[in-house]
Amino acid sequence: MTAQTSSLKQLGRIVISGTLEAKTGLHIGGTEVGLQIGGADLSVVRNGLDGLPYIPGSSLKGKLRSLLERVYTPGKLSRVGNSRIYLPDCIDDYTDPEKGFLFHLFGVTPEMIRDAAKRAGTEDEALPTRLIVRDAPMTKKTKEALDRSLYTDMPYTQVKTEVVIDRITSAATPRQIERVPAGAQFNFEMVFNLYFDSDIKFLARITEAMELLEHDCLGGQGSRGYGQVRFIKRGAEVKWFNGVNFDNEVDAWKTAFERDETEGDAS
Repeated sequence: MTAQTSSLKQLGRIVISGTLEAKTGLHIGGTEVGLQIGGADLSVVRNGLDGLPYIPGSSLKGKLRSLLERVYTPGKLSRVGNSRIYLPDCIDDYTDPEKGFLFHLFGVTPEMIRDAAKRAGTEDEALPTRLIVRDAPMTKKTKEALDRSLYTDMPYTQVKTEVVIDRITSAATPRQIERVPAGAQFNFEMVFNLYFDSDIKFLARITEAMELLEHDCLGGQGSRGYGQVRFIKRGAEVKWFNGVNFDNEVDAWKTAFERDETEGDAS
């Protein structure tokens, strides 16, 4: 551990929260184990206690990261299973806070850090991941609206039939996909922890990732129109530790970041 990390202290915490709305049907897949006869072929993930659909923090965080990777990292053609896809190839940038911001912001495995440090001839510096993304539960307002709805096929969801057509034989293969209806809202929360004053610049990357997502899709079947979302309400609460205060640096970002397009209480 270097002198820089041996005295590592948390300087601040910024809690980013608000409301995410599905503008089109949203499908984030759950387990296929235990599906009843007559159920959808592809189900959504649900809370095991109340059965409400939710957005896993891992899905939201992974999408935000992948969108920034498309913009800022070179792709390397790699084989994953039977497929050849482009994956980011920039782990050697970990030791450079500017180029390697994705790893500091979203995290990286210790094994990858050790390999990168060995190739660079530097010390192994495993720093804390800055961003925590929570699971996003369905809002009370949405739950109550779907409780009253006459247009759901399953509790809190609809089932849409998609058809795959073989271009050679013209054979049609229908499948049923469960999705949360357009208009459903979820309470999201992300926690951004600062350990160095230079971490403040990561806030702009978080904003950028969220705006990229609004022009992309969340969950599966995005090319078929699923998964368009918007952060209709977003705000930030800031707390400083160890006698530091970076309000002057953060206030401009916070003013530009905050948004409220909700109608009434979305809790």
